[in-house]
Order: sequence, then structure tokens, then C-alpha cells
Amino acid sequence: MSNKPIAAVLAIHGGAGTLLRSKTTAAKEAEYLAALERILLAGQAQLSAGAPALDVVVEAVRQLEECELFNAGRGAVYTAAATHELDASVMDGSNLQAGAVAGSSRTRNPVLAARAVLLHSEHLMFTGAAADAFAASHGLEQVAPEWFGTELRLTQLRAAQAGQRGARLDHDVETQSSGPIDDARKLGTVGAVALDAAGHLAAATSTGGMTNKQVGRVGDSPIVGAGCYANDTTVAVSCTGTGEAFMRICAAYDVSAQMAYLGLPLQAAVDSVIQHKLAAVGGSGGLIAVAANGDVSLSFNTEGMYRGYARVGEAPVMAIYGDVS
Repeated sequence: MSNKPIAAVLAIHGGAGTLLRSKTTAAKEAEYLAALERILLAGQAQLSAGAPALDVVVEAVRQLEECELFNAGRGAVYTAAATHELDASVMDGSNLQAGAVAGSSRTRNPVLAARAVLLHSEHLMFTGAAADAFAASHGLEQVAPEWFGTELRLTQLRAAQAGQRGARLDHDVETQSSGPIDDARKLGTVGAVALDAAGHLAAATSTGGMTNKQVGRVGDSPIVGAGCYANDTTVAVSCTGTGEAFMRICAAYDVSAQMAYLGLPLQAAVDSVIQHKLAAVGGSGGLIAVAANGDVSLSFNTEGMYRGYARVGEAPVMAIYGDVS
């Protein structure tokens, strides 16, 4: 039996979707990769200093929320009413505690609100104005709803409404691309999973939802077991994609269940969920996962996913396109 210490690791994602190499520049691709690397390096430093996995994933997602390249926090997409409704969840694999918010519109960092629910409430989820009120009561910064908006997201809303095609995921809205994966064809969610030096797992997920979604719609991101899950005995998972499909198959939990009940290794369990079960219900997207033994999976059934991971003591690895391992 090996006594080799656990190699703490962080993995993050910034959404999956259709890649358009022909419509991007090296500079724009570098911008996305640099954002991923910056966040990975910060999390790697936390893990190296002995920070718990929960702290690391929350901070990684907070930074993703602050980066308007991604559909979470600032830069979140608009509802059909030209408003913002943000969702987030966190889960601590050491004790199965979790917290979530849905339909937040004033809390600057929904992932911090989700963590506040985990830490300070007997309940698991708050919604709408009550979620923001709970966050404010625990000292979290509140902003005007307009703070989340960007011109690109407003353009996407107008394009979706002009086409009269109803609610569309990022990847279905036809507008000008501004990134290596077309922003109009991207499944917009961000997430992080981590294994710390003590062997504990944690996951966090955050999203702005779908462009032109009906007010009040909630996807998989704040649903424990669908878009987010962590259990020290198996795996930590964060998903991105067509939320309704991920909810139907309880995607995040199913990865853990197949590892626990069937004894599958991480990648086999992930492939079963993403490449088979998700596709069978018409879903697209991907997930990131870190197993209790330190294995990492960054898997998707779309053409690309903003993703990366960093082990303590090793250089971070980032990728966008599907033909990059």
C-alpha cells in the first residue's frame, strides 16, 4: 500500500458549447486561457497553504463570477423581462452539508450567498428576494440589478427575442462571437471542484441561466445532485449544460452513485453520464469532477468547454477545444 501523500487539486470550468476557431483571434483565446490560469493559480496557492476544499472552490467560483467573460455574476444573461436571475450552490463532501440560492438579483456573488446558507441556515435553499435578504443579513455585498449586465448579453437577448424562438441557452442564440467558443453558442455556467490535502472534497456551481428564459425558471446549477455534488467517499462534481436534462438524470449525483454502487472508476462513471445518459434525453454540456483518489475528469459532449485543473506542485493545465486533452 502506498503512503504517498494526497496531491491536492482544483478543477474549474467556464461553460461548454460550440467552438468557432475560424471566428476568433489568438488574442481572444489567450484572454480566456489567462483568466482560467489566473484562477487556477490562486486556488493552487490556497491548497498548497492547506486551505480546505470548500474555501478553495468558493473562491474560484467567486472569481469566475467577477469575470464578465463567463455567464455568472457580472456578465450573466438576461431573462425575457430583461432582468437577471442568478443561481448558485455549494457542497461540502466531508459532511454532505450544502447551500443554494436561486433567482438572486442583488447579491454581487451568488456563490457566497450559497455558502452563507450552508453555514448559517437550517435550510438548504433560498429563492428570489428572500435569498438576497438572507445574504444581506450576513454581510454580503448587494448591488443594483443593472450591475450584472453587459452589452454583449443584452445583444444576445435582443437576438433571441427578434427570432421569437423562446428561451435559449447561450449556445443557441445567434449573434456575433467574441470568444473561442461562440458566446452565442455556449452553455453558460461556471464551477469548481477540489480535493484538499486532508482528503476532503467540495464543489461549487454558479450561473446566470438561459438567455430569454421565462422569469422564475430555475435550472440545475442550484440543485444539489443535478448540477453540483460532493461526497468524500466518491467524488466532487460541477456541471454545465442544458439544465433540464441534467435535472432529469440527477447527473452530478449519478456519477457518485455509479462509483459507489458499481465500483466504477471516475472516467467510466463520467462517460456513462455525459456520453450516454445525458445524450439519451437530448442534453448537451459537460462536467468537471475530482475523485477521492485525486483522479480528474473534464468531460463534455459538445465541441468544447472552458476548463482547467491544477495540482499542487505542478503547472496548471487549461484548454478550450474538444481536440485538446
